[in-house]
Amino acid sequence: MARENVTWGYDRIVGALARLGHRVAPTTVRNVLKKHGIDPAPERRHEASWRRFLRTHGHAIAASDFFTTEVWTARRLVTFHTLFVIDLATRAVTIVGTTPHPGEDFMLQVARNRTDCVDGFLTLKRFLILDRDQKFSERFRRLLGEAGVKVLLCPPRAPICNACAERFVRSIKSECLDRMIFVGSGSLRHALAKYAAHYNAERPHQGIGNVLIEPNADADSAGGRVVRDSRLGGHLSYYHRLTA
Repeated sequence: MARENVTWGYDRIVGALARLGHRVAPTTVRNVLKKHGIDPAPERRHEASWRRFLRTHGHAIAASDFFTTEVWTARRLVTFHTLFVIDLATRAVTIVGTTPHPGEDFMLQVARNRTDCVDGFLTLKRFLILDRDQKFSERFRRLLGEAGVKVLLCPPRAPICNACAERFVRSIKSECLDRMIFVGSGSLRHALAKYAAHYNAERPHQGIGNVLIEPNADADSAGGRVVRDSRLGGHLSYYHRLTA
């Protein structure tokens, strides 16, 4: 009842159960919902509204975020900030850029490139989900708005509102970045490019039915021999059938 009726509080559920011949106290309903991880009505209503919005407009929504990587340079250990954009409908990811200095000049250039009318990733998107990182400045958001992309800011300390982006960060960290030591920015950029290619074309995704985002029909044949290919020295591997 709680999942199917997101506005129903404890007393409303008690009344519905009483009509069915089950007499319980509101505290019993509260304890049962808590045991099964179901929030009270106000929080449940907000969460359901957000999920409904994402399902309805997923094809027009992208999300963006940063993650950091430590890189050894000739002088010292430097933190590089990598910006990416993920399509919520397809889960396709574009690595936008990586830099040790993600200042406003970098961010404004990113906004121009991503909304370019020819090959900008956000050209067909109406909404972009962002957290409240100060790197997403007011000028950056205004430039996106002028290109027709509305920015949706997540509430403070609410990573679940940008769950797809957060899940990608976890994937690239655990499957690639945490397993490697980077010497120079070139090695990091190489790894990011290889992982993005693997993520988009070679790795199945449970969030979209355990299929590939960009399947390569030429690489699969029902009667072909199964082979294993890899990237980044074996850190990333995948299997496919050779064409007959």
